[in-house]
Amino acid sequence: MKYSVIGSHRAESSDFLSAGAGDELSFEKKETAYPGWIWCTDHRGAQAWVPEAYVSIEGARCFMTRQYLSRELELEVGDKVELLEIESGWAWVLDGNNVNGWIPMECLEPVEPNDVTG
Repeated sequence: MKYSVIGSHRAESSDFLSAGAGDELSFEKKETAYPGWIWCTDHRGAQAWVPEAYVSIEGARCFMTRQYLSRELELEVGDKVELLEIESGWAWVLDGNNVNGWIPMECLEPVEPNDVTG
Protein backbone atom coordinates (compact mmCIF):
# COMPACT_ATOMS: atom_id res chain seq x y z
CA MET A 1 0.00 0.00 0.00
CA LYS A 2 1.26 3.49 -0.87
CA TYR A 3 1.83 6.08 1.84
CA SER A 4 2.73 9.74 1.72
CA VAL A 5 5.34 11.23 4.04
CA ILE A 6 3.67 13.90 6.19
CA GLY A 7 6.61 14.52 8.55
CA SER A 8 10.23 14.59 7.40
CA HIS A 9 12.57 12.10 9.05
CA ARG A 10 16.33 12.11 9.60
CA ALA A 11 18.23 8.97 10.53
CA GLU A 12 19.95 8.96 13.94
CA SER A 13 23.02 7.40 12.31
CA SER A 14 24.27 6.52 8.83
CA ASP A 15 25.62 3.26 10.27
CA PHE A 16 23.29 0.32 10.66
CA LEU A 17 23.13 -3.18 12.04
CA SER A 18 22.45 -6.11 9.73
CA ALA A 19 21.72 -9.54 11.19
CA GLY A 20 20.36 -12.86 9.99
CA ALA A 21 18.27 -15.53 11.63
CA GLY A 22 20.31 -17.26 14.33
CA ASP A 23 22.82 -14.41 14.79
CA GLU A 24 23.66 -13.70 18.43
CA LEU A 25 23.44 -10.15 19.80
CA SER A 26 23.95 -8.64 23.20
CA PHE A 27 21.15 -6.36 24.32
CA GLU A 28 19.87 -3.96 26.89
CA LYS A 29 16.43 -2.58 27.48
CA LYS A 30 16.78 1.19 27.24
CA GLU A 31 14.01 3.70 27.65
CA THR A 32 12.52 4.58 24.29
CA ALA A 33 9.52 6.43 22.92
CA TYR A 34 8.69 3.25 20.99
CA PRO A 35 7.92 0.26 23.24
CA GLY A 36 8.80 -3.09 21.71
CA TRP A 37 12.38 -2.17 20.72
CA ILE A 38 15.63 -3.19 22.45
CA TRP A 39 19.14 -1.75 22.05
CA CYS A 40 21.43 -4.42 20.56
CA THR A 41 25.11 -4.82 19.72
CA ASP A 42 26.45 -7.34 17.21
CA HIS A 43 29.84 -9.14 17.26
CA ARG A 44 31.42 -6.28 15.24
CA GLY A 45 30.29 -3.66 17.72
CA ALA A 46 27.53 -2.22 15.53
CA GLN A 47 24.64 -0.97 17.68
CA ALA A 48 21.02 -0.29 16.84
CA TRP A 49 17.43 -0.63 17.94
CA VAL A 50 15.96 -4.04 17.10
CA PRO A 51 12.30 -5.07 17.43
CA GLU A 52 11.99 -7.34 20.45
CA ALA A 53 9.58 -9.43 18.39
CA TYR A 54 12.50 -10.32 16.05
CA VAL A 55 14.62 -11.96 18.76
CA SER A 56 14.58 -14.86 21.18
CA ILE A 57 15.99 -13.76 24.53
CA GLU A 58 18.03 -16.27 26.53
CA GLY A 59 19.46 -14.73 29.69
CA ALA A 60 21.82 -11.87 28.76
CA ARG A 61 21.94 -12.87 25.09
CA CYS A 62 19.45 -12.76 22.28
CA PHE A 63 19.27 -14.50 18.94
CA MET A 64 17.69 -13.14 15.78
CA THR A 65 14.68 -15.16 14.65
CA ARG A 66 14.65 -13.52 11.21
CA GLN A 67 16.64 -11.27 8.88
CA TYR A 68 16.92 -7.66 10.08
CA LEU A 69 18.40 -4.40 8.83
CA SER A 70 18.26 -1.31 11.07
CA ARG A 71 18.61 1.27 8.25
CA GLU A 72 16.43 4.35 8.71
CA LEU A 73 15.40 6.30 5.64
CA GLU A 74 15.75 10.05 5.30
CA LEU A 75 12.50 11.25 3.78
CA GLU A 76 10.87 14.61 3.13
CA VAL A 77 7.25 15.71 3.31
CA GLY A 78 5.50 14.71 0.09
CA ASP A 79 7.72 11.69 -0.66
CA LYS A 80 5.80 8.52 -1.48
CA VAL A 81 6.71 5.10 -0.10
CA GLU A 82 5.33 1.59 -0.26
CA LEU A 83 4.49 0.19 3.17
CA LEU A 84 5.82 -3.35 3.55
CA GLU A 85 5.52 -3.98 7.30
CA ILE A 86 4.58 -2.26 10.56
CA GLU A 87 6.47 -3.05 13.78
CA SER A 88 6.06 -1.35 17.16
CA GLY A 89 5.31 2.15 15.85
CA TRP A 90 7.68 2.00 12.88
CA ALA A 91 7.15 1.13 9.22
CA TRP A 92 9.49 -0.86 6.97
CA VAL A 93 9.04 0.84 3.59
CA LEU A 94 10.39 0.96 0.07
CA ASP A 95 11.17 4.50 -1.13
CA GLY A 96 11.12 5.97 -4.64
CA ASN A 97 14.77 4.96 -5.15
CA ASN A 98 13.98 1.30 -4.40
CA VAL A 99 15.74 1.48 -1.01
CA ASN A 100 14.21 -0.24 2.02
CA GLY A 101 14.34 1.23 5.49
CA TRP A 102 12.49 2.25 8.63
CA ILE A 103 10.48 5.40 9.33
CA PRO A 104 8.17 6.22 12.27
CA MET A 105 4.50 5.56 11.49
CA GLU A 106 3.54 9.07 12.65
CA CYS A 107 5.44 10.42 9.63
CA LEU A 108 3.14 8.57 7.21
CA GLU A 109 -0.44 8.67 6.01
CA PRO A 110 -2.14 6.41 3.46
CA VAL A 111 -2.44 7.76 -0.07
CA GLU A 112 -6.04 8.03 -1.16
CA PRO A 113 -6.91 5.47 -3.85
CA ASN A 114 -7.88 8.28 -6.28
CA ASP A 115 -4.51 10.09 -5.75
CA VAL A 116 -2.73 9.51 -9.07
CA THR A 117 0.36 11.58 -8.20
CA GLY A 118 2.16 8.72 -6.43
